[in-house]
Amino acid sequence: MDDYSRFYSRYRGSVFAYLLRLTGDYQLAGDLTQESFTRCLSRYGRNGSNPSLLFTIARNAALDAARKRREEALSGNEKEADDANPERQLIQKQAVTRMLAAIGQLRLVDRELIALVASGSLSYREIGKLLKISEANVKVKVHRARLRLKAILNQGGQ
Repeated sequence: MDDYSRFYSRYRGSVFAYLLRLTGDYQLAGDLTQESFTRCLSRYGRNGSNPSLLFTIARNAALDAARKRREEALSGNEKEADDANPERQLIQKQAVTRMLAAIGQLRLVDRELIALVASGSLSYREIGKLLKISEANVKVKVHRARLRLKAILNQGGQ
């Protein structure tokens, strides 16, 4: 297994989780994860095995997708899929949906911080560099975002 394959294996779950929290869409998060690794490899070659760079690319891909979704929503081209799941999967899906809905009520900067911290792949210092804020500011903003998220969930979450 080469270095880039190891890099992919190590970070694909974290990038996917970050994008899922950021977008709230399982299918889109999977697509953006693949796109992020593809962009990273095509633009930076095998030397692009840098987690901060990868998360920056993933963030930009999510922002691009959000812009495209807004444009599609304005033109009325959104589609929804409804799956029939067993009871256990339905309960899990509802819990995830509730959490994603609560995260969706946060400001964009708070959603990004929660998603980056929850991914567990980047340090506060790396998150600060990614968002162009200090490490101390990251800690304060993450704490405040978590408090807002907790308040939303305590109020019913949706």
